[in-house]
Amino acid sequence: MTRAATLAEIAQEAGVSAPTVSKVLNGRADVAPATRERVEELLHRHGYRRKRGNRQANPLLELVFHELESAWAVEVIRGVENAVREEGLSIVLSESAGRHGPGQSWVDAVLARRPTGVVLVLSDLDRSLQEQLARRDIPFVVMDPAGDPGREVPAVGTTNWDGGLAATRHLLDLGHRRIGLIGGPARMMCSRARTDGYRAALDMAGVPYDPELVREGDFHHESGRLLGLELLGLPQRPTAVFAGNDLQALGLYEAARELGLRIPEDLSVVGFDDLPLARWVGPPLTTVRQPLTEMAQVATRLVIDLARGARPGTLRVDLATSLVERSSTAPPRTDHPPSGGSSGPCRGSES
Repeated sequence: MTRAATLAEIAQEAGVSAPTVSKVLNGRADVAPATRERVEELLHRHGYRRKRGNRQANPLLELVFHELESAWAVEVIRGVENAVREEGLSIVLSESAGRHGPGQSWVDAVLARRPTGVVLVLSDLDRSLQEQLARRDIPFVVMDPAGDPGREVPAVGTTNWDGGLAATRHLLDLGHRRIGLIGGPARMMCSRARTDGYRAALDMAGVPYDPELVREGDFHHESGRLLGLELLGLPQRPTAVFAGNDLQALGLYEAARELGLRIPEDLSVVGFDDLPLARWVGPPLTTVRQPLTEMAQVATRLVIDLARGARPGTLRVDLATSLVERSSTAPPRTDHPPSGGSSGPCRGSES
């Protein structure tokens, strides 16, 4: 049986002192990132592991967003707060400035804080950062992953394909055939799934897919407005639009108002998320509900269970979406005009 290397031997191989190796093990912040990475690699190579019970995690839950500027994030924070309150944990909130993966400086700070666990929202960790957290026995869960996290990474999502299918099928059932789509970024897994659901619904109804009616947005209000103006300015504009999220749907409301179109008389609109503001706009927005608060609670409880040494039966959880019908959708007008310019008062308004 091969003898495990001692800390002194690891220190010698790394070219540092034994106290430096001890600092790395204990999550001290006063170690240079390059030195920490070198020591962590040697600890991993020699199979050196501390016992889970000796980790001495702080009562913190690290919550990481790729950006923090919408009501969407508020719903997620509410779900995390509900879960950590029961466990006596505090939340450390951070943002990766629009990047879908936090960098080394963030990991260095996490290693120093030694939280109970990490929940990453719409974010991905590259392999080296995952390994650094694993070596320090800090569990993490990805909520609504931007890309494919891999089968070994704990993740909580929602049935985006089903949601895109339900939104488009609802419009088809009302009689619409020219149905536009303002999707989200194609690089994001949730956006691609919603678009695939849209295309599947059209195919099952025998309606040809028309790329002229499809636009790629960024999940923000302004892209909904600008892309909405493009779609509604077409010679043969859509009679209905499925927006990839509620914020883009509200941007589409604004575009319709600018062109003098009424919702739902001249244009039916379906969103995705079911944020509280979907009920407050005029007319209230038909949308696909993804249970953001519940998703956040499940992700938080999962990471807490992992911190306690539990091994869940599955590392991938997808919660169900559901269509919420309100007043922004109706059958198409039989005298539907070809382009924007209806003279009646617009009922659509920006939140």
